[in-house]
Amino acid sequence: MSRLLAIVLVFASSLALAEGDTTPPLVDAGWLNANLGRDDLVVLDVRSAIDNGGDRSSFQEAHIPGAIYSSYTGDGWRETRDGVAGLLPPVASLERLIGGLGIGNDDTVVVVPAGTGATDFGSAARVYWTFRVLGHDDVTILNGGFAGWTAGGHEISSGEDDQRAVTEFEGSLQQHLIASLEEVEAARGTQAQLVDARPSDYFRGENQSPAARAPGTIPDARSLPHLDFLGERDQAWYLNQDSITARVNQAELNPGTRTIAFCNTGHWAATDWFVLSELAGFEEVALYDGSMAEWSQDSDRPLQVAKKGLAKLLDLFN
Repeated sequence: MSRLLAIVLVFASSLALAEGDTTPPLVDAGWLNANLGRDDLVVLDVRSAIDNGGDRSSFQEAHIPGAIYSSYTGDGWRETRDGVAGLLPPVASLERLIGGLGIGNDDTVVVVPAGTGATDFGSAARVYWTFRVLGHDDVTILNGGFAGWTAGGHEISSGEDDQRAVTEFEGSLQQHLIASLEEVEAARGTQAQLVDARPSDYFRGENQSPAARAPGTIPDARSLPHLDFLGERDQAWYLNQDSITARVNQAELNPGTRTIAFCNTGHWAATDWFVLSELAGFEEVALYDGSMAEWSQDSDRPLQVAKKGLAKLLDLFN
């Protein structure tokens, strides 16, 4: 069986499973509108300034009826430790955050990004991944976000969010969904696949994030830009499921091999993790939240850049 056919079959199988589940990993505005009255459904709006998505005041002006708001960038979904931005906070901190929003372990959570750009989708994907890391699998993302909901002509509310009573949320850490620095360092000597979710110019070393101390990528990584999965339609940004098979095959990825997604701070990588793990049916996918911000801190760790059309290892610090 060819690699392409294998990927197609895995992807088709994952979609069939999703359709049979109570909560598929990615839903559209029609699905949400039909399920909006459920008592166990929590619509979590995570809009932020990313891609000019807005903030709490934007939420107060217009939001999905019954939704609650939590800023992806300002409410503690990620944290900085030892000079590394974008890390997963301790389980206890996330339990307080989620329980404080009134979300319990029995709730179905619909994560709603702004839908205003490709980078914005990573906000929902990262929050989705966080719930899964905590052992909460009944979570989904609204494709198109709030912009898609609006474009579909669905009902809009204004004012403060619906206050939910603070509750107790208990997380159960799923360590296999998190890739540590040590695992990434060892990946070059194992069969694990490293996937760089950054745009191609970052992968080649032609561009550099302020979060990273040097340009380049982790040696032997495959390029799978998160942007390639997103597209704009009717002034809203959607994840295009039809493009997944072609993009995954182009990167020559094996769905049966442990795969580790990374970027600069574990944001763009969340989109790749979501696509590979939840939609493409890869068996074991982890997210390296430290990403290049952590990897590039130590000058002894190698970096790979493209030079004259060939990938060569360069000591970028000397």
